[in-house]
Order: sequence, then C-alpha cells, then structure tokens
Amino acid sequence: MRRLPVALTVLALASVALVGCASSSNPAASCPRTTDAGSPTMAQISVSGPTASKPTVDVSAPLYTKTTQFADVVRGDGTVPISSDKQMVVLDVALVSATTGQPLVSTAYNGDQSQAIPLDRWAQQFPAFTDALHCATAGTRVAIAIAPGGVEASSAQSLGLAKNDALVAVVDVRRVYLGAANGSLVYNSGWGMPAVVRAAGGRPGVIVPAGAAPQDLKIWTLKRGSGEKVTGDKPVMLNYTIVNWTDKSVADTTWDDTPQVVTLSDKSKGFREAVEGQTVGSQVLAVVPKLDGSTDAKDTQVIVIDILGIAPAAAPAAQ
Repeated sequence: MRRLPVALTVLALASVALVGCASSSNPAASCPRTTDAGSPTMAQISVSGPTASKPTVDVSAPLYTKTTQFADVVRGDGTVPISSDKQMVVLDVALVSATTGQPLVSTAYNGDQSQAIPLDRWAQQFPAFTDALHCATAGTRVAIAIAPGGVEASSAQSLGLAKNDALVAVVDVRRVYLGAANGSLVYNSGWGMPAVVRAAGGRPGVIVPAGAAPQDLKIWTLKRGSGEKVTGDKPVMLNYTIVNWTDKSVADTTWDDTPQVVTLSDKSKGFREAVEGQTVGSQVLAVVPKLDGSTDAKDTQVIVIDILGIAPAAAPAAQ
C-alpha cells in the first residue's frame, strides 16, 4: 500500500484615522477565474458524483500532457476567493493515475472541515495547485491534469509515478478563510491612540505613541467586515500582532507563521472583549492593561486582530 504524501495527511499604508471605500460584499466578484475548460487534455477527464463524496474519475488512459491544465467540474458559490497561497483552506483531494486511470489515493472525504492548512503547504507537494485554485471559492470542484515533473519528488515516488507520468487530481474546496481583514475602513478620532500601518498583504505594523499607557481597556474597530458575527461559542480564525507599550517590542504575532484557530474562552479578558461581537473581515485594535491581559503579560499591550473566519469545531475522535 502506497504511503500518503505529507500534504494529504495533515489535513500602501493606511492610517487608523482614515475613512476608506467600502469593500465589495462579494470579494469573489473581483477575482476572475480562468481555466482550460474545453481543451483536448481536459476532454479526456470525466468527473462525476456528489461533491460531498469522493468523486468517480474516468480518464482516457494513458493521458499525456506537456503542460498542466485544469477545469472546474463545479463552480462554487463561496464569497471568499483563494487569492494568496498563504490563505488557510480545507481541501479534499483524490489522485488518479493518468497512465492507468486507476485511483491512487485520496483524503478521507468525511465532512471534517476543522483541519485548515495554508495553500502553500499543499503546493509544496503539488505546485500546480497554486494556479489551479486561484480565485476558486468554497464549493468548487476542479479537475487538474498535472504534467510530468509537476509533483514534488518524494511525493511522486510515494505515488509510484515514473519520470514521464502525468497525474490527475480532483480537488474539492471545502472552506476558504480570508488572508487578511477586508472590511471597510472606520474613522476613529481617539487622540494619542496607537496607529496601525499595513503592508500590501495586509500585515499590520503598530506605532505606539509616546507617553503613559492608558489604564483602562480600550477597543477600536479599524475595519468593519460584512461577514458572520463572532459570538464566542465557536472557534475563530485570527491573525494578530501583540506589541508591548513601553519598549515597543513585538510580544507575539501569527503573521510570521500561520493564522490561528482561537477559542475565545481560552484568551484574556481584553483579547476576548476585543473580538466578541465583531464580524468576519474586521480588524480590531485593543489597548489592554496588565489587569485585563494574559497571565504572562508584563506590560500594557497593543493588540491588532484580523478576523478571518468562523471555524468549525474539531471532529470527534474516531472510536
């Protein structure tokens, strides 16, 4: 029995005081998706079956292709497009030999959407996924004809692919999280509050003003998203940066790694109050005194939080 590749087993600066244009209520509309539908290569692949289940894939084998091509079997109706390989996604994947037409391996297709990983982790094994899934949204099923050499070497070996073998992949996009807060900018007039600047990818930087830190918890909404409201009874996918007020040092940030699924009941009072009641797509700034901060906080802290999505609870362990 072949070993499952690693990826399959894991399942412009902007001031806080500015008012910006409202973001589109459907970001997918601004991310046009183009595919190779209708090409002779894709005509050799037929995919059927409900998208909730492992697909039936028929290939006119042996299939040869010099270039990787892809086409949507089903176009999803999700509102968040995949526009960056850093975005957290939940995928189901079925792999089929282009040489024999026989199934090779697949994910579990068990409905568990709690195991999100960044797209670039999939792309380490299957680089074609980056282009094939660009602008795809949740609910999309895409067939991909991967040219020889288009699979990372150790994964190709584990799949039994020879040097000149192509591979057929069918990818079901289950869930797509925002890469950064995409809400409309909100005017804040608080004098002496920290300022936030943003890199092109949305990563925030914090400018802490001179002077003593506030003694009370203060919360400002910097961007107001149009997504689901955070109630606190479900985990939340977040990116955040925490900066110490006095020495301006970064105490913690998720932007150096991956966004985190956070259970708000596990967080400090200040962090929790900053997120509860906000909406997906929002960015929040909180100044949290030690009394309302985490147990290891040694200073008043400035926290900038991007709310990327509501996460499902983890599936119960198999008995």
